[in-house]
Amino acid sequence: MSLYGAMMTGVAGLDAFSNALSVSAANIANVNTAGYKTATSNFTTLLASATSVSDPSSAGVVSSAGQNVVQQGLLQPTTSATDLAISGNGFFVVSQVPSDTGSRAYTRAGSFTTDATGFLKNSAGLYLLGWSLDTNGNVPSNRNDMTAINVNSLTGKAEATTSLQLQANVQSSTAVATPTYDLTATPKVYMANGDITPAFQRTINFYDSQGGSQPMQLSFCKTGANTWAYEVTYQGAAANLTGPPTDNLLDSGTVSFNSDGSLQYVVPTGGTVPPVAGTEKGTVSVAIPWSAASGLGAQTIDINMGTVGGTGGITQYDNSSTMVSSTVNGALFGSLSGVTVDATGIVTAQFSNGLSQKVYKIPLATFSNPDGLSEASGNAYLTSIASGSPTITEADLGGAGTLQSKNLEGSTVDLATEFTNLITTQRAYSAASRIVTTASTMLDELLQMAR
Repeated sequence: MSLYGAMMTGVAGLDAFSNALSVSAANIANVNTAGYKTATSNFTTLLASATSVSDPSSAGVVSSAGQNVVQQGLLQPTTSATDLAISGNGFFVVSQVPSDTGSRAYTRAGSFTTDATGFLKNSAGLYLLGWSLDTNGNVPSNRNDMTAINVNSLTGKAEATTSLQLQANVQSSTAVATPTYDLTATPKVYMANGDITPAFQRTINFYDSQGGSQPMQLSFCKTGANTWAYEVTYQGAAANLTGPPTDNLLDSGTVSFNSDGSLQYVVPTGGTVPPVAGTEKGTVSVAIPWSAASGLGAQTIDINMGTVGGTGGITQYDNSSTMVSSTVNGALFGSLSGVTVDATGIVTAQFSNGLSQKVYKIPLATFSNPDGLSEASGNAYLTSIASGSPTITEADLGGAGTLQSKNLEGSTVDLATEFTNLITTQRAYSAASRIVTTASTMLDELLQMAR
């Protein structure tokens, strides 16, 4: 190798160590960047000839930066439900625009927050993509059919009542009602029209399809030994019902008790009394005939008066008639109060009335060679020939890993290692500079000899 060759080798060393310093500087600068993967400096010899008999003294050096993308960072707890960390090999699928019309990118940086319109995006401004779930909670059959996740896509939620459970007692020593209760007589003799005063009566509110509260009244009168008549009437505006039914009477029937006060059966009007052995029931279904003017959806409520032969519902003991409790399902309208994300990526909207609804599922992308991904701004990656195409899968499947809400994946940078690299890089740079200055001095001496 000539003196000029030695000088150029020293210059190559200066260039390589300058690049190494840049890599260490980038690592140190991103020590607190969520999801950042430590970059490494890779040095390679560069010979003047490609033949096997080349002179090793002519070897130069080049350096290139790479990232250990597959290295898992430590999970760091946060207080935000939309801070997400991946424990596994997957990547979030993100887009630069919420419409998903731009090119997709992939990231491990899960510091997502809502923008002014409710879309989830991370600190780099990349929008999180996910599957929109149907009413049954199913993901699209086409796994590439994704949309930007918008936590404000639902303004609120209500749920119509479908079941009502009673726990009550009617007093066994109550006198039989007079006049005689009879829905087959002409005219009919019953409680809703005022002919008979109920021995026990309570109003219970239930919920319609639009989240409104509606009043339902249950009335009881004794018709014989261990036998009572019941009536269910609607106490709201008659215009809300189709017809409306006479006296807003929705349902009626017979409640029978065993000699020990337990429930024997409940039979609606028109049913067989007593019922065929083995067909006894403690529940009746009441249809609410909402009128078109009410704008309410069709609704049927199962009124559960207890288990046949049991004492957990309505009973007949010689104690004051009372309502112990009544339980209705459904809920009034509630506004969106927040979201949760589970380990499988299900995004669930929480409402102020206690209801919840699954709205999205966050997919994860995996690659055959994650270290082959191309780096992009915003701590994100783009696909390349070396990485291969992404496989879009559900969390907790195929090695993609699980999601951890209220966590962020920390940077994999180790400051102690980076400071050590700084020292060794500085020493190597100084040594390479000595090669240049030494070669320069020798050239000066050679030139002086030529004078």
